[in-house]
Amino acid sequence: MLDRIRDLGPVVLVPAAWIATLATILDFLGSDGMAIAHAVMVAFISFFLLTGYQSMSDGALRAWRGVMIVGLPITAAGLVGFFVSSGATALFSISLVGWMLLPAAGLAYTAGEIPDARVMYAGAALISVLGAVGMLAFIAGMDELFAVVGIALVGIGHTVGIAEASLRDQSH
Repeated sequence: MLDRIRDLGPVVLVPAAWIATLATILDFLGSDGMAIAHAVMVAFISFFLLTGYQSMSDGALRAWRGVMIVGLPITAAGLVGFFVSSGATALFSISLVGWMLLPAAGLAYTAGEIPDARVMYAGAALISVLGAVGMLAFIAGMDELFAVVGIALVGIGHTVGIAEASLRDQSH
């Protein structure tokens, strides 16, 4: 059962996280909902690290273990942003852009590890980086459209990567 949750959980959680992020930017999800989402992310990342650490020691999985190890404090920084008044915007920005770029690095690494899916992973990484650029433009003061497009691109890139990984894992 734990293996099934570890294998299929991210296929649901990754797009759900980016949909929630987009809903927040568009004022459909308030700060309480996003704080809960961050707490859930901290719990799930911790769960995945605790239950899968050893099995993620080779190949592309090694990079994804690193993504989660670095991503845990980045997610925690975003969570802390909901409870402090000073520096909250910086903490949110670090968490958001961090989670746009960390998986992009994992996708790029995976492209080198899995030749059969190199183009798909490299494309997903590129789309994710472009999305992060859009979000940085929004953070720098550009129109909200940059954030919406940025989140959409990142959501697509990350979802394509995790879906391909899950399908590949199911076929082996």
